[in-house]
Amino acid sequence: MSVVEPLKDVLNAGRRLDPAAVGSQVVLMSSISVVTVLAFNVLRPKNKIIYEPKVKYHEDSKAPPRISDSLFGWLPPLINTREPELLGKIGLDAVAFLRFLRLMRWLFFGTAVLTCGILVPINVMYNGEHPAKYHDVLSVTTIRDVKGPILYAHVAVTYLITILLVVLVYVHWRSMVRLRHQWFRSPEYIQAFYARTVSIMHLPKRFRTDEGLREFLDGLKMPYPVTSLHIGRKVGRLPELIEYHNQTVREFEAVLVRYLRGGKIGKRRPAIRVGGFCGCGGVKKDAIEFYTAKLSRTEAAIEEYRAQIDTRRPESFGFASLAAVPYAHIVAKKLHDKHPKGTVVTLAPNPKDIIWTNMSKSHGVLLHKKVMGFLWLGLICLLSLIPLFPVATLANLDAITATGYLPFLQIWSDRSPITYAIVSGVLPPAVAGLFTFFLPKIMRWLSNYMGALTRARLDRAVIARYFAFLIISQLIIFTLLGVLFNSVVEVVTLIGMHASAKTIIANLNKLPATINKTYVNQASYWLKWFPMRGFLVIFDLAQILNLLWISFKTRVFGRTPRDIREWTQPPSFEYAIYYSNLLFMGAVGLLFAPLAPLVSLAACIVFWLSSWVYKYQLMFVFVTKVETGGRLWNVIINRLLFSAMLMQALMVLTVGLQYKFRSLQWLCTIPPLVIIIIFKIFLHFKFDKEFRYYIPSEEELRHAKVHSERADHRGHRLENRFGHPALHEKLFTPLVHAKMMPLLAEVYKGKIEHEKVRGVLHERSGKKLDVNIIEGVRIAAIEQNDLEYDPILYQRDRGELDWDTQSVSSAVLLSPSSIHSGSMAAGIDPGWSNPEYQNYLAHGPNSPIALGTLLELRADQRPLLRAQHGYRQGSGYLGQQTHHPSTSMYSSTASDTSQQRSQVLSWYPYSDQHTPTTPANPAEYPPQQFYPPQHYSSFPMSLPASPEAYTQQRPPRTHHPPAQFQPPPR
Repeated sequence: MSVVEPLKDVLNAGRRLDPAAVGSQVVLMSSISVVTVLAFNVLRPKNKIIYEPKVKYHEDSKAPPRISDSLFGWLPPLINTREPELLGKIGLDAVAFLRFLRLMRWLFFGTAVLTCGILVPINVMYNGEHPAKYHDVLSVTTIRDVKGPILYAHVAVTYLITILLVVLVYVHWRSMVRLRHQWFRSPEYIQAFYARTVSIMHLPKRFRTDEGLREFLDGLKMPYPVTSLHIGRKVGRLPELIEYHNQTVREFEAVLVRYLRGGKIGKRRPAIRVGGFCGCGGVKKDAIEFYTAKLSRTEAAIEEYRAQIDTRRPESFGFASLAAVPYAHIVAKKLHDKHPKGTVVTLAPNPKDIIWTNMSKSHGVLLHKKVMGFLWLGLICLLSLIPLFPVATLANLDAITATGYLPFLQIWSDRSPITYAIVSGVLPPAVAGLFTFFLPKIMRWLSNYMGALTRARLDRAVIARYFAFLIISQLIIFTLLGVLFNSVVEVVTLIGMHASAKTIIANLNKLPATINKTYVNQASYWLKWFPMRGFLVIFDLAQILNLLWISFKTRVFGRTPRDIREWTQPPSFEYAIYYSNLLFMGAVGLLFAPLAPLVSLAACIVFWLSSWVYKYQLMFVFVTKVETGGRLWNVIINRLLFSAMLMQALMVLTVGLQYKFRSLQWLCTIPPLVIIIIFKIFLHFKFDKEFRYYIPSEEELRHAKVHSERADHRGHRLENRFGHPALHEKLFTPLVHAKMMPLLAEVYKGKIEHEKVRGVLHERSGKKLDVNIIEGVRIAAIEQNDLEYDPILYQRDRGELDWDTQSVSSAVLLSPSSIHSGSMAAGIDPGWSNPEYQNYLAHGPNSPIALGTLLELRADQRPLLRAQHGYRQGSGYLGQQTHHPSTSMYSSTASDTSQQRSQVLSWYPYSDQHTPTTPANPAEYPPQQFYPPQHYSSFPMSLPASPEAYTQQRPPRTHHPPAQFQPPPR
């Protein structure tokens, strides 16, 4: 019996919810959270670059509201700024995130009122009338020991929670569709070039030319005019070479900053060891001369590679821009899941959102990578379950102490119950959080490996997979481990009592009761977990680690001008990780709401804290990397509905186990589950199409803003936006502090050319910077007041500016000199040199003068486009696959354009009942004329195994002034 008694103590300890540990965790985390908020209030006014970076990097309508430096001066903007104002300042993605938090906080407010107001009194009264042998102040509030008809009260509350969830989700879904409707019609979206562009993936080989792409689109019988076409080109290892160059610039800047620190030349010239290992061996070289020559070679190599891009083989994807935004959405909607000729036609994403390395992968490659990715994902998830064993052990620390196998735990519990309670409350959730910290990043990398085409799809994949992992590991497997632990202890107890095998097997009929008690008892773990989540929300507001890390890097490593810019610009908000964590909190809160009502109250408090904290973060600190218009909304709502289904399934299990599924009383718990399934189907048919696509009315389609085909071709807008970034990405220019610039003459012993140029940091920058040119390498000086502020460059990198960059067209042969000068000009008809027309070409559809007015002014004098070989149309000036639409397409007046609009309208089905009476004839559109295609020649130069090996083959280039581009002869 000496073995039996400790095991009985273990079972008794496992039946307690450990109120001391829960209370200590609540008090500890609440105290630390208050201290953290006070620290934030003190640090915020003196560290605005950390706590309010968006104030500097956003102007005009997107600027955050003014915030005072008083102790709680950050609260009034949060209270007074409403959703309509936020929509223009932080974007629809951020507004959707805050709306989801608002949905969750009111859902759990109502859930906490229902469960704590109805179920807690019922549970307490029942446990008072039928006291269990082992109970405590927390267990009497749960459903653990409740039996009989009183369980119908819990079933009724489940119905009420389901109704509340359905109502709130419907209201917010309807509001999100309204917000998407506004976003689709906003000037920012209507003027965005990608909004009227469609992407065509997996093109067959015979369509991988501009002419072939035109033939493919003609075969679709689209009545909507296509203004420009673009086929992707293989860029080989050019992106790696550019990254290699940019990394070299960073290293070069760091060398210059250390050598010229304090505005004085260092005593010893910096040196670098090339070819060694861990500082041993290799050749020692002058670091400044080494990096200067290296940059000269890499720039020359990149320019040569870009100049010959037209001879590269085409990829299996292409893009087509249509004349108006509604046209592109109608085409994408009609071709959804149609796969003409094996292709996939969808709306083109924002170019800044595209993962270009995955664009050209074939179906076979994608299938192989997906299979391997899921295998790796399964293995990683399996390995990450290993930490659950110590977490489950720590969660049952009282049971382990009661065994007596670890005497120091019992001594510690007797001598210092306060510290014992604190550790048993803090340690389990802390260990669980630590082991899952890196998992979202691993899942994101695997999703990228598996072929996601955009970062938005990566976010959706991470939410789906990370949420599934948390549900399976933290809820299901964690509960099963607890059941296994308690079952093993009971079996060992019976063995210690010398029970027969028949008795032990017969005792297994207690397993349903064991399962029921186990997952209810685990409510204590989640009551410890939620206070820690609340503290992490407050800690995220204070950003103490970020502040300490930046201060450490500044003082220890020094800062180059580029470091200052990158460290002080607003960070991107990780929607996938934040959504996953919030959804998991919601799942836990819903799951335990009818079982342990205090868990839903804890979830309610954390969601209210989160809604205020993240509103501040999104208003003043974080930015959306690429705006998707709240595209994640349907993904998160689906997971929320799944969480509600888990709650109802667990309620079915609880009632069924009480009656051992021998009666039909458990069937009363089924209807809420059916309601959620029907509601999900209803949401899909009600809102899905309106949410995904811009569905214009007849009036909107008739008055849609139609863009000029000539303007798209003249500015090479499609190629500039949807060409691979490696073809037009501006290379890093080495930056030094302006006070260090005069010292360069001494560093390079006078081998310097000096000039003052615009656009070193950005093509549209109006500032002139001092530039020194050494051996063909430009080094720019930057003033102190410009170190932390460049809104144009910042908005360009985030894709907020819809601009025509000076880039390399996929089918335009450019010499190195033309790349050097950035010239993309083509032959221009002198008759169109008036200022109004030049203004239109410079600003595109945003120009105050309409193209229709220009057409009326010039239609009687000469056609817009001469039928000549010298004019570059879309993808070719003296290049391959050049297509030239007939002159009649461009000589129409504004009235002709109106007629074409009317023809297009007749093809659009406004409703299922409406049938056009006079359908347009596609033959009425002017036929497209093409010049015969020429064969692509293979690229004569192949890159060696590494970018460094390639650049070492190039001699250092010398600087030449930009050459004027000469228009071709008529």
